[in-house]
Amino acid sequence: MTNVAKAYPNLMQPLDLGFTTLRNRVMMGSMHTGLEDRFYNYPKLASYFRERARGGVGLIVTGGISPNRQGWLLPFGGTLSSMFDVQNHRLLTQAVHEEGAKILMQILHSGRYGYQPFVVSASALKSPISMFKPKALTEDGIFSTIRDYVRCAKLAQKAGYDGIEIMGSEGYLLNQFLCARTNHRADQWGGCIENRMRLPVEIVRQVRAGVGTDFILMYRHSVLDLVEGGNSWPEVVQVAQALEAAGVTLFNTGIGWHEARTPTIVTSVPRAAFASVAARLKKSVGVPVVASNRINMPDDAEALIASGGVDMVSMARPFLADADWVNKAVAGRVDEINTCIACNQACLDHTFANKRASCLVNPRAGYETELVYRKSPKAKRVAVVGAGPAGLSAATVAAECGHDVSLFDSSDQVGGQFKLAMQVPGKEEFAQTLRYFARRVEITGVKLHLGQRVTREQLLALNFDEIVVATGVIPRTPRITGVERANVVSYLDVLQRKVTVGKRVAIVGAGGIGFDIGEFLLHDPLEPLPVSIAHWCREWGVDLQSQANGGLIEPAPARPYRQLFLLQRKTSRLGAGLGKTSGWVHRAVLQRNGVTMLSGVEYQSIDDAGLHICVDGKPRLLEVDHVVLCAGQESLAELMPASSTPAAQGGPRFHKIGGAALAGELDAKRAIREGAVLAASF
Repeated sequence: MTNVAKAYPNLMQPLDLGFTTLRNRVMMGSMHTGLEDRFYNYPKLASYFRERARGGVGLIVTGGISPNRQGWLLPFGGTLSSMFDVQNHRLLTQAVHEEGAKILMQILHSGRYGYQPFVVSASALKSPISMFKPKALTEDGIFSTIRDYVRCAKLAQKAGYDGIEIMGSEGYLLNQFLCARTNHRADQWGGCIENRMRLPVEIVRQVRAGVGTDFILMYRHSVLDLVEGGNSWPEVVQVAQALEAAGVTLFNTGIGWHEARTPTIVTSVPRAAFASVAARLKKSVGVPVVASNRINMPDDAEALIASGGVDMVSMARPFLADADWVNKAVAGRVDEINTCIACNQACLDHTFANKRASCLVNPRAGYETELVYRKSPKAKRVAVVGAGPAGLSAATVAAECGHDVSLFDSSDQVGGQFKLAMQVPGKEEFAQTLRYFARRVEITGVKLHLGQRVTREQLLALNFDEIVVATGVIPRTPRITGVERANVVSYLDVLQRKVTVGKRVAIVGAGGIGFDIGEFLLHDPLEPLPVSIAHWCREWGVDLQSQANGGLIEPAPARPYRQLFLLQRKTSRLGAGLGKTSGWVHRAVLQRNGVTMLSGVEYQSIDDAGLHICVDGKPRLLEVDHVVLCAGQESLAELMPASSTPAAQGGPRFHKIGGAALAGELDAKRAIREGAVLAASF
């Protein structure tokens, strides 16, 4: 055992389940990638899982696979219901087993969350996140569903899986039966908790009978529903004990329903915020318990296991970000881990848009067979100008592929716009990406030239083969009378703390940057960041002791530090362009803090009195101390040659990526992917 493995003795300790042993306490939790839904994508899915198994993880859980058509998340979604499906799944199990890990298949019945017309549930109550109203399962339908679960589990066993995970949380079908919120039945499957839990308990009992004793049966149990009409803590425990008696091998813990108005996994949620709830469950059951949600680095994971509160940690998105997470931890290379920043932009946002899931900080995730970093047969001399996310991605991938890379930036630090993003409360994790890239620059041998603004002529004189322009953007200044006044500042000035902003502020522009500035200005600078779990729970009204049903209490947010006005010219809803799975969180923060949000604004002028605007044809004065401009960006790409490129005359090829290629809203996902794809093509 290495010295560093000794530094994580609990995390790397095997977990004995009696009939089988997991090689460590790290689980790659279930994530729907989109590859599960089409048989022809299973070779790609096998490569995706193989990389994570080779990376050292002990146990892998697949994305959700439905036991029948009614349980589809999407039309023709991933289903295991016949022997014809088994061979595809064997590609996955064989790949994982060859790398020494174990793999479970998650059985997921979407219930009323399905985006397809066959949805069913405990009662005929429409979900707020699906367009289809479910039919209430008849008693015959319930018995048929139980049989479908058993058949699905037995087929998973034939496919070589080490076990299954039954999804019983996040508001899916079994959760819908468990809670009075969605179970209004008057028969033996509804009413008291003994009746409401009958379906999941019977499924576990019959699945265990069907697969035998030497097969892992993990149940993802909703320990904190975070919705009105959720279960109380005594009910959570009662259900868990009944499930354990029915044959559960270990419990994974689920937090919150998808329709909950409390964030559970976005970057502003403190690390390991809900681990204490998993620890409470462990005290009431005799089988191992897994902690989940916002665990992304080895020190935090080790501390959870060392405390004795839980037996294993589940990390899903961190394995999108870095397939080698475990191996790096064991080898003492924690500073090389590409940390999940919980942005959701390329994973969950893609999933809910019916796109293949990937990762903002690791564009290879889900594309392991398509975006390959191979050593080039001919090393080129590559210049990358701009050390923001796009430039860092291009430079490090090009160097990894064997090229001689020089990276230039006029700043004295790498990071570009990420240096600004990490200043926003709740986005502290963005600093981890810069730590990772800075380390990659060192490891790959990129020649870093900071504090150096280069010209096109200088680059041409250095005889590069490829020149990548990743110079990013500059803020756009809107045409408003008085915009040049001292009380008008750019978002750059604010985030770089170059100005002292007053107590009443108007923010011009309500895109992602406008919302970020809003959250930055609302925060009391005396309150340390990141905020504590207790502070966050008070702000969002979360009771980790679950004294109230669902774990919800009245929020008690701190008094806002400033009075803000968030404005946009467009007549659409403010924040409409924010991420699907995280945008609502940003809107909720601003609304809760009394921010006035106005759309359809015409900007008239700025003077000593404040900002003069017109809304719905009516003039209005906002008596503010400062106006902060967040009105978009313009590409900064003056290094690009004219259309007659030097390459046509035997000179270097020029490329532009990231903000230099397209300003718009700052898009790190596109920037990092563009850099990687371009560099891999050299």
